[in-house]
Amino acid sequence: MSDLITLEQAEGMTTEQVHDLYRRFVSRSQVSLIGSFGFGRDLVDHAEGAWIHLRDGRRILDFTGGVGVLSHGHNHPRILEARRRFLQSRRMEVHKNYFSPYVAALSHNLAAVLPGDLNISYFPNSGAEAVEGAVKLAYKYHRGRRGTVLHTDIAFHGKLLGAGSLTASPEVHFPYPQIPGTDTFAYDDLASFLLALDRHTTAAGESDVYAVVLEPFSASSLRECSAEFLHEVRRVCTERDIVLIFDEVYTGWGKTGALFHFMHHPGLVPDIVTTSKSFGGGKASISGYITREPIFRATYDNLSDATLHSTTYYGFGEETATALEAVAVAVEDDFPGRAAELGERLAKGLAGVAARHPRLVREVRGRGALHGVFLTPGPDVPARVRELLPTAMAKDPQAVSKLLTGAVVAALYREHGILTFFGSNRAIALIVSPPLVAETDEVDLFLGALDEVLDQGAARLVAGLVKEKVAG
Repeated sequence: MSDLITLEQAEGMTTEQVHDLYRRFVSRSQVSLIGSFGFGRDLVDHAEGAWIHLRDGRRILDFTGGVGVLSHGHNHPRILEARRRFLQSRRMEVHKNYFSPYVAALSHNLAAVLPGDLNISYFPNSGAEAVEGAVKLAYKYHRGRRGTVLHTDIAFHGKLLGAGSLTASPEVHFPYPQIPGTDTFAYDDLASFLLALDRHTTAAGESDVYAVVLEPFSASSLRECSAEFLHEVRRVCTERDIVLIFDEVYTGWGKTGALFHFMHHPGLVPDIVTTSKSFGGGKASISGYITREPIFRATYDNLSDATLHSTTYYGFGEETATALEAVAVAVEDDFPGRAAELGERLAKGLAGVAARHPRLVREVRGRGALHGVFLTPGPDVPARVRELLPTAMAKDPQAVSKLLTGAVVAALYREHGILTFFGSNRAIALIVSPPLVAETDEVDLFLGALDEVLDQGAARLVAGLVKEKVAG
């Protein structure tokens, strides 16, 4: 066992050593893909707030928001203190035979901040697990007598087999086996939704739909449902006893200017809401689904079914203790208000950038601290350039959009020390998603850098990315 790598040795590895181990034991393709960008050749020393500090001393402004995970920023002091207290007190981490005060308190707090009778919580580890647990609950609620679950045509609910069956993003492009009985309707399109319901309604008016899974704000496409659409879907689902599930894995905890996006619409309450990502304060891998009390009581709240849905880690401690503090910070520091303030500055600034670069910027849209910049793809990529791209990108029908947007991502990092990423749904967007602890001067820093990068024009930007790939 002498060839085991110690923690100290891992922390002292060079980029080359890390890449080598990734190629041998993780994924060669990840090294090829991520290594095409400057950040794929850097290693992080530490991170705090909206900033990442590299080993070579450089400081990087993180405008990814951790892809939804880092609304609290990196290493929020209150989150660190809660975890330190848990560890130093040697609290018990996992045991299913004891009730957890952390699970009890967290469930209470979620009921306190959510509207209506969204009172019963369950805590898995990931967003996809939360979605699958919610769908499973909905199926059991109807005792298996209905067989159809509806989702939208741009949905992104996860990459597990169940959640992936409800995902319509091209990011999940391989034809994995699907759970039975899925069907789609057009996002924010009431006529399409009603047609989908009709396809699964008998002549006698009996519905076969047990659940509708919907993102009130689609983080992967930067679109949101209208209030009229959401309220009508709620009315119809109530009328036909269909379980309405809102996926707020990305948008929960203030990201778009409300604690959960659906709370922008007074009186709107789903039967189940899912959450994850920043629910763990940027430190814990935890998710949750919260259901209306009558749904849960009719489904699992009996001695025969009380453990029908359970996991080994359900009694976990540090994750739920962390989430308790993360929720408290989001509420006490008014994350929705912070997101609204950041969003107002971003919307105005990005509109100005778009106006100054009409040949490059096709559209800007978003809400709160979650926006997207959609670039004009331009001509196809020459074959000689495709040969220099990672294999997956070279074969991708969205390669042109990804190439140009990736070139902007690369230039922002290389020339301005700003980390961004692009989304991969039906349209490719440069995602602008600062943590909710970001300051307005950091927003202005990003906007100025984006303006300077776009000044270069498409040809120079792409050439810069290709040169970086060759050098790497």
